[in-house]
Amino acid sequence: MYELEDTYWWFVARRELALSILRRAGLSGATLLDVGCGTGAGQSAFAEFGTVFGVDFSQEALEFSGSRGLSLLSKANAEVLPVQSSSVDAVVTLDTIEHVADDEAALREIARVLKPGGLLLMNVPAFMFLWGPHDVALMHQRRYTTASARKAVLGAGLEIERATYSVFLLFPLVLAARVVSKLKGGEPSAKLPDLPRWFQSFLGWVMRVELALIRSVNLPWGSSVVIVARKPK
Repeated sequence: MYELEDTYWWFVARRELALSILRRAGLSGATLLDVGCGTGAGQSAFAEFGTVFGVDFSQEALEFSGSRGLSLLSKANAEVLPVQSSSVDAVVTLDTIEHVADDEAALREIARVLKPGGLLLMNVPAFMFLWGPHDVALMHQRRYTTASARKAVLGAGLEIERATYSVFLLFPLVLAARVVSKLKGGEPSAKLPDLPRWFQSFLGWVMRVELALIRSVNLPWGSSVVIVARKPK
């Protein structure tokens, strides 16, 4: 992940979508919490909005984040955040909540640490029919629909602003890759395919076209669910 996060098309597209949503929210001089900060590329990018704190349950991930020069880091589980109540302006959690055994507890914790009016941006994998060896290798607990993600976020007392799918235009490719993975069998692996540079550029271009779409409309399907919510004032 550390080697690929800055350049691989999927990581880049996910980060660009998050940045677009945060910019449209008008955040400036804010305090942000990156829940499941991984190896730190997102935390570095979100610094344009203010002070960003990162939490992750993996010590190895935090060490990679530290190698980027990041220091506002803490080892923690999303279900028990080491953060004061009503203390952060925004929480970003990208492909993290699906790893948590009790996603409802994690979302309640996120609601607790948000200031009144604070923003949640959540990205999670979509559709259980896409479940396969990749999910097993990554220790996922579940995949979501917009309906199930909305229900979990609303259950934490947050108000939904947007619920959409992403990776919509490339969904046929994702579906085909998952079918091939299931047919091949073998040991579960989380390795991303090694793609030629020209193909990565093409995929990145497609995702930028999708980003233009998603600014205006909620997409009807995709391999990820994106939720934007706020803590009531």
